[in-house]
Amino acid sequence: MTGRGPARRGVLTAAAAGLAAAAATAPGAQAAEAPRSGAGRSRWTTSWATAQTAPTATDTVASAGLTDGTFTATVRLSAGGQVRLRYGHAFGTVPVLIGPVTAGGQPVTFGGRQQAWVAAGASLTSDPVAGLRTPDAARLTVETRLPGPTGPLSFHRNTHASHSVDGTRTTSVFLLTGVEVTGAHGPVIAVLGDSIAEGVGTPDDADLRWPDQLARRLPGSAVANLGISGNRVLLDDTRFGPGGQARFDRDVLSLPGLRTVLVHLGVNDLQQPPSQTDPALLLAGYRQLVLRARNAGLRAVGATITPFEGWTRWTPELEAVRQRINAAVRTGRVFDAVADFDAAVRDPDRPSRMLPAHDSGDGLHPNPSGHAALAAAVDRRHLL
Repeated sequence: MTGRGPARRGVLTAAAAGLAAAAATAPGAQAAEAPRSGAGRSRWTTSWATAQTAPTATDTVASAGLTDGTFTATVRLSAGGQVRLRYGHAFGTVPVLIGPVTAGGQPVTFGGRQQAWVAAGASLTSDPVAGLRTPDAARLTVETRLPGPTGPLSFHRNTHASHSVDGTRTTSVFLLTGVEVTGAHGPVIAVLGDSIAEGVGTPDDADLRWPDQLARRLPGSAVANLGISGNRVLLDDTRFGPGGQARFDRDVLSLPGLRTVLVHLGVNDLQQPPSQTDPALLLAGYRQLVLRARNAGLRAVGATITPFEGWTRWTPELEAVRQRINAAVRTGRVFDAVADFDAAVRDPDRPSRMLPAHDSGDGLHPNPSGHAALAAAVDRRHLL
């Protein structure tokens, strides 16, 4: 032994400490995640979210993109607090320049700058928005300038809420994927769902989707609605996007502060061609989602598949498959806990269909009363 090893380690340790100190005092260094005196580390959670798909030829704005355009989104938050934004371009092929941006009328920065690039296939998170704190259940307006030309934009087709592109109303959301806050003091939940979670069957701008109504039942909770109309567990679709298994890591596991994922998928596996008629395959898909959730330290709650007699593609054979899947989910050997959505909305005199008072009229999608029944079927104890 020469004795040089410990001395050299001391030099390296001192150098590393010096670099760390320099980084902490460098101009533009962000301290948003640093522990605060008496408060501990700030905890970000997703208060509003949406899941993206790729545009098709019929999605004219998203497929053409914008040049020197402005997209304005007005979103209903669940939990409040300090705010930062998340953008994503999951299906992009080229980077997109974002900014200037305002949220609640306040300027938004990215590493201290008014503009930033979101890379193709990546996400972009803003700095905490200076001067902006929101209460629970606040409505927040986010205005995003896109200098462009952007090329095709990753987007969510229909949020059942009003937004605008250069002053023209749209129900789509372009690039914006989340509003994150620090004030959640209740359950933090991601809803991996289909058109029912997305809000089909409820009026636009009414915030009566069952995830909205669940958030109101649980003050201070943060609920991320990741419903995509037409989405399945097992199969991808050109229009309806990657199935639940394919999008789970990006849409669910990327969310900060998450505690629980609630899975409400499966009816489209049954009723959309090609129909899935083997219950074992769908149950295996559920189990894979549960395994990935548990590996990430999350609780996985499963919802039973709601009745859909009266829908154009319902058959007695598909009903038998639905009943077998629901029976397996109810045993408790698939998910960590169960929300029995089927029992919440079915007609006790004809269990293959929804109670007429809960039916939006198409046999598949609940109306606002049905969405309230679904929200009430979620046990708070299963979300903690």
